[in-house]
Amino acid sequence: MADLATKYMGLRLRNPLIVGSSGLTATADKVAECEAAGAGAVVLKSIFEEQIEMETDSMAAENAWYTEAADYIQSYGRSRAVEEYLQLIRDCRERVEIPVIASLHCASPGTWTEFAARAQEAGAHALELNMFVLPTNPKRTSEEYEQVYIDLLRRVRSEVSIPVSLKVGPFFSSMARALMGLARTGADGLVLFNRFYRMDIDIDAMKAAPGPYKSDPDETLVPLRWISILSGDIEADLCASTGVHDHKAVIKHLLAGARAVQLCTILYGKGIAELGTILEGLESWMESKSLERISAFRGRLARGTGKQTAGWERVQFMRYSSQQ
Repeated sequence: MADLATKYMGLRLRNPLIVGSSGLTATADKVAECEAAGAGAVVLKSIFEEQIEMETDSMAAENAWYTEAADYIQSYGRSRAVEEYLQLIRDCRERVEIPVIASLHCASPGTWTEFAARAQEAGAHALELNMFVLPTNPKRTSEEYEQVYIDLLRRVRSEVSIPVSLKVGPFFSSMARALMGLARTGADGLVLFNRFYRMDIDIDAMKAAPGPYKSDPDETLVPLRWISILSGDIEADLCASTGVHDHKAVIKHLLAGARAVQLCTILYGKGIAELGTILEGLESWMESKSLERISAFRGRLARGTGKQTAGWERVQFMRYSSQQ
């Protein structure tokens, strides 16, 4: 049988499938289900920086001008309190053997970063910083936005010794430079990409409305491009996220150089048992290619290997345009 084991941020995973931060990883029972279904690791459902920094009452007071927001914050604060999150980490460590990665949803440095040390003490194998920073202010430069990531990473790194990954969005003016800078600053892993909730417009009510929140398979082509471009040079391990719906997408990301992949939408749609189906597909493909282990093909199609460079850059567009 093919050996599916891999290493991600120094953690040994029995396979490269990670269940992403979501309701699927919100309780110890659900995490145990993920392990039984075949997951190589889990990222716990995120705790928000606002929950850590502020008391629920003060948060509600600050948002009293918007009753719906105040009610939501109070409800969310009660259901996802800091101590409950730390207990979730402890419970998961007692129940499962696969790596348990805590997730902190954050947008700025602050006193909340001290929570990272508490998560480490509770037993988290690693931390994933789910960075939600949209460059919407025209008065801020790209360097200023990038500095937010760097400052936050440095603050958290000063608090913990366990591996730290950043889950980031594709909104950098110089993607390769920014991500390689984060790796040099101390990111052990980079998860590409954070999938910000999209907006839509309700034309009948004439107001903003939430767009689709589930990923589509085609969305995985964006991280696939950047993982291939970066994997041969970057110092951090790369993990693919968004649009990974089957074993073929998993294989593509491994060929591009990813160490692991995160799944979420497909598991909501088909159930957590789909992990087994994807693993069977990966193993079958490896056996059909006489590949005994993932290291035998990981990164084979990264940019710069052989004649792969043009396939990921503008030449590909030029080729297709010439055929029209």
